[in-house]
Amino acid sequence: MHSSIVSSIRPVLRAAALGLLGVLLAIAQQSAALSQVAQQNTNQQNKATAPEGHTLPNPNAQGSVISVPEDFAGLKLAPGFLVNVVVYDEPDFTGPTRIDNDGNINLAFLKPIHVAGDTVGQAKERIQQAFRDQGILKHPQISLDVQQFATTSATVIGEVQIPGKVELLAPHSLLEVIGMTGGETGLAGNEIELKRADGDPPTKTYHYARGGDTSAIRDVMVHPGDTVIVKRSGIVYVLGAVNRPGGYAMQEQGELNVAQAISLAQGLSLQAKVGALRVVQHRPDGQIAEVPISYKKIMDGKEAPLNLAAGDIVYVPVSRTKTVLGSTVGLIGQTSAAAIYTTR
Repeated sequence: MHSSIVSSIRPVLRAAALGLLGVLLAIAQQSAALSQVAQQNTNQQNKATAPEGHTLPNPNAQGSVISVPEDFAGLKLAPGFLVNVVVYDEPDFTGPTRIDNDGNINLAFLKPIHVAGDTVGQAKERIQQAFRDQGILKHPQISLDVQQFATTSATVIGEVQIPGKVELLAPHSLLEVIGMTGGETGLAGNEIELKRADGDPPTKTYHYARGGDTSAIRDVMVHPGDTVIVKRSGIVYVLGAVNRPGGYAMQEQGELNVAQAISLAQGLSLQAKVGALRVVQHRPDGQIAEVPISYKKIMDGKEAPLNLAAGDIVYVPVSRTKTVLGSTVGLIGQTSAAAIYTTR
């Protein structure tokens, strides 16, 4: 009897098992279909958002996602770049090629194509046009990726907060490049020298004072390989009977007169011999000259204060007695030990 009961139940169990297996298979197939749709959507989004010439990484691949630099869209190709050209359905034309010293790339069956100075998008259009013009392909479909960059940095030295190399994929304005270094130091002058890696003229000087009109350098473009030198401000020395003797950086526009220099030195001391004030200057021929100054006439508005040049020394004597400090040679020696102050 027990055997007959088992025999009667066995078909029922088999049918239930087959039904459950069918349900599990249907669920698995539906899950796979949904996963495939999601993957296709992701690929389409990546294709839509990836900039020309730069492939976004596969989200399923190992490793972190690489962000696209802000200046990638403005990247200009240059000699030394390694680019990968892909011509769809034409493997003979597909592969990496390096831009030569003349700025050309060489593809099979094509004349050299000049791409230096082009963006990736412009180079792609130029290559496609070459295929059409030379009668090789009527409707070429091309993608272009940069695999290796040439020089991608400019050098900034001189009176900036963080001198060194600044990474540039594309040209940036001189104003932006200085900002990338943290800005000028307090001793920065009003002259900036730009040395071109490949340009005419190779070196040019621009005048710019922080806090003033920035148009002089806002439209000047710095390219990878260029060198920017922020010159130091001229120093004027105020020595003798003043409350804070020392060296003073010239003001924003690179100008400083006798009255302003004495003011920066916190004025004359009580022991000052105002009538004997003089300025020691270095002439272009290398000679040293002393110019007497009437400080009283300047203060009374009867005489314009003398404009100073970098390296000038304003000396306010204590008395008429000639001392070692009061001699011209002694004054010049004092400048090497003088403290330097900025006016900013």
